[in-house]
Amino acid sequence: MNLSNKVLAVNDDLPIRTDKAVHSGKVRSVYWLTEQDSARLIKEKGYDVPADTPLAIMVISDRISAFDCIWQGEDGLNGVPGKGAALNAISSHWFKLFKEKGLADSHILDVPHPFVWIVQKAQPVMVEAIARQYITGSMWRAYTKGEREFCGITLPEGLEKDQKLPELLITPSTKGVLTGLEGVPEADDVNVSRADIERHLEGFNFHSHSDIDLYEKLLKEGFAVISDALAEQDQIFIDTKFEFGYVNGADGQEKLIYMDEVGTPDSSRIWDGAAHRDSQIIEKSKEGFRQWLLNNFPDPDILLNKERMDERFALAADNKLPQSVMMDISATYVGIAEKIIGEKLTISENPKQEIIDILRNEYQLIAD
Repeated sequence: MNLSNKVLAVNDDLPIRTDKAVHSGKVRSVYWLTEQDSARLIKEKGYDVPADTPLAIMVISDRISAFDCIWQGEDGLNGVPGKGAALNAISSHWFKLFKEKGLADSHILDVPHPFVWIVQKAQPVMVEAIARQYITGSMWRAYTKGEREFCGITLPEGLEKDQKLPELLITPSTKGVLTGLEGVPEADDVNVSRADIERHLEGFNFHSHSDIDLYEKLLKEGFAVISDALAEQDQIFIDTKFEFGYVNGADGQEKLIYMDEVGTPDSSRIWDGAAHRDSQIIEKSKEGFRQWLLNNFPDPDILLNKERMDERFALAADNKLPQSVMMDISATYVGIAEKIIGEKLTISENPKQEIIDILRNEYQLIAD
């Protein structure tokens, strides 16, 4: 089979029964189930949620995004083989570990296929919860320009690139464009402080001030769980993004949960421990691909300057990447996934048809 057939690049055209518009993000598409199908599955599958909980089918893709653009390969290779399965497997592994250690639940109720989650509807907290253990990436770039305050936290002088920070830093940013919040710019992904969040509790969709403490606690505990597990494999957890939301448990009580994804190469930096001890940085994340893009094009400012977005979109659209680059990304994602989950990753031969068959035969969710 052609390599491109193993890739799920388009994931918003599946014949899943829904009475709402399909929401398609950079990587995942969400199909909201009908009230009837949600209630039926909760009863048939015994999901631990209230009987009237809205459910969704969340389908991941193999698309690769960087610098807010989708990048495609030559010869119709419009995604990265194994990437979607790797992301889902890693997130599912960490979410399960969090629950086993008593941290918090996630939005995942079932995993019918390596590309598919069945999730319960959550009310998202409008904060990208970022934790940093080392100074690198955007924080380092800002630091070299003289910035010392990040999200209300003042960093000391004299830090060096890729240095471990004195303590784990929580540097939240906005999730989406939030309007009408004094002191918070109306733009996606802008840094905010804890004071901003406390001042605009409802605007960030927190339900109580104590939940701000809880999200920070869950963020730190989740980071520690992943960091400790990776350290056992001689990998260093550098930084990551968490997302949180509210759901009702089977008892009807509201609770704060982990959601979206966690600890993946898309949302985190992971460094190889042995290389780091030898003063080298070997990324086990999407950062390696980002660096390749910056080094491959003659004007990297197009990728870094948000005022040049039209040029950036054109750059991504007009440049099909070599298959070797796409396969290097595949090796990174599949390799770290197999290291984390401790077993061989299942790579689908024809993911779209497999998903349709499983959701038709085992869940009766295909609109024939």
